[in-house]
Amino acid sequence: MSPLNFTHILTQAVDELSESSSYKGLFHQHTDGTPLPSARALQDIVELSRAILFPGYFGNSTVNSRTVKYHIGVNIERLFDLLTGQVLAGLCFTGDGECTCCTELQREEAALIAAKFISHLPEMRRMLATDVMAAYNGDPAAHSFGEVISCYPAIRAISNYRIAHELLKLGVPLIPRIITEMAHSETGIDIHPGAVIGSHFTIDHGTGVVIGETCIIGNNVKLYQGVTLGAKSFPLDEDGKPIKGIPRHPILEDNVIVYSNATILGRITIGQGATVGGNIWVTENVPAGARIVQTKAKK
Repeated sequence: MSPLNFTHILTQAVDELSESSSYKGLFHQHTDGTPLPSARALQDIVELSRAILFPGYFGNSTVNSRTVKYHIGVNIERLFDLLTGQVLAGLCFTGDGECTCCTELQREEAALIAAKFISHLPEMRRMLATDVMAAYNGDPAAHSFGEVISCYPAIRAISNYRIAHELLKLGVPLIPRIITEMAHSETGIDIHPGAVIGSHFTIDHGTGVVIGETCIIGNNVKLYQGVTLGAKSFPLDEDGKPIKGIPRHPILEDNVIVYSNATILGRITIGQGATVGGNIWVTENVPAGARIVQTKAKK
């Protein structure tokens, strides 16, 4: 059958989809000259950052101790250029099509943010080294740090989180969330960039883990697959809309272990050294050193 026979159907669909009422809230009005966030550029930024943080494991595999400085220098230079552009795009992305940041001053601000981010990479590597150590020490199946770095989805998700969290602290909008959602798609681990996570953090297996925006996680904390650190129902304002920006996710103090498929909800505290067993809901504070498990059914 000739496509012409369907012209009226296609034309009607175009007309309906072009009605402003149909795309209200779903349309980004682009302004010529305004930079847009690029998923490909952000993926390159993540890969470059991983290559700098874990030389030889990501990026150029031929790097050695004699050439490492050269490779890191080349990657840092490219990272600075790419990141400056994407930071500017994030600053410009107001959601209403109004570009307010394409001045030379704003471009300089984006470059300064990119430089500050790069200056924090040594500390980021020190933190990630503790995460690798925690994963290795916490898993009898791990044979080397190299295996952990190369294979474990937690390292990919946590590295994306630490990159995104640093950008968020530097005041970059939107871009940090895209970076953590990239890891979410890649690994099944969903860590909001706003969460605050200490050193020696690990997630065993990882799939299905959710860590909310206002979570605070101490040092030497271990989560297993399927753990949710979430919020309870949201308080509403006088217009019935959720109140945002308030602490609503759990606090896990140092040396906490949370086993698979546990759900911890609300602004509660899991005390230092506590253990939360698998497949249970926790909505109240847990004392330090406590061990919370399912109760056996009475016969």
